[in-house]
Amino acid sequence: MDTRFLGIPELTDVPSVAVVVDVMRAYTVAAWAFAQGAEKIVLAESLDDARSLKARHPDWVTLKDGPSSPGFDAVNSPALLRSTDLTGRTVVQKTTAGTVGALAVKDASLVLCASFVVAEATARVVRTRASDDVTFVITGEEGRAEEDLACAHYMARRITEPSTDPTDYLERAANSGAAAELSQGVREGSHPDDVPLCLELDRFPFAMSATQEDTLMVLRPHAVTSTGT
Repeated sequence: MDTRFLGIPELTDVPSVAVVVDVMRAYTVAAWAFAQGAEKIVLAESLDDARSLKARHPDWVTLKDGPSSPGFDAVNSPALLRSTDLTGRTVVQKTTAGTVGALAVKDASLVLCASFVVAEATARVVRTRASDDVTFVITGEEGRAEEDLACAHYMARRITEPSTDPTDYLERAANSGAAAELSQGVREGSHPDDVPLCLELDRFPFAMSATQEDTLMVLRPHAVTSTGT
């Protein structure tokens, strides 16, 4: 398997299979949204697009990075979202890096969005896909975010070596700059429990795949059976 680890600015062609990684916090939040009952997540191009979607669909739930602001119902924090009932709801998500990464590879034949909480399920989907070309999109810090690299490296190893020990990879993420900023409250719209929630390996049994639906890029849970199909 040909595996590449690229930042968003390094994406020069359309990958066959793309795994978009944002550990802290877009795709940990997305997984929590599905766990809280969300039907789908629309990945918005911009804050204005998210507000426009909210205006047209008042029942949709909008969330973004940073502090709360008009036109948005929630912030990009797993801890602040985990008690929200989203049963049957559509969520609109706009973040600084995670949603940008998924939109950058929207033409790939398979787009998976991932973090540690769905790592094994994601690896299983890629493993059964039997693709010769897998691109891990490292969304944070223009491809240098240590927590995203650690998660991507872990999933890449799990695809071919299912017995890979996660300890070192989780430690790398725990010692990342993003983890420090969240733990110290540097980032607005965060909660002290965000870091431990982002490091809960395989908290959820599903992967998350994004596809074009009409004009929108939509993320949905991707069921994974015990046999990896």
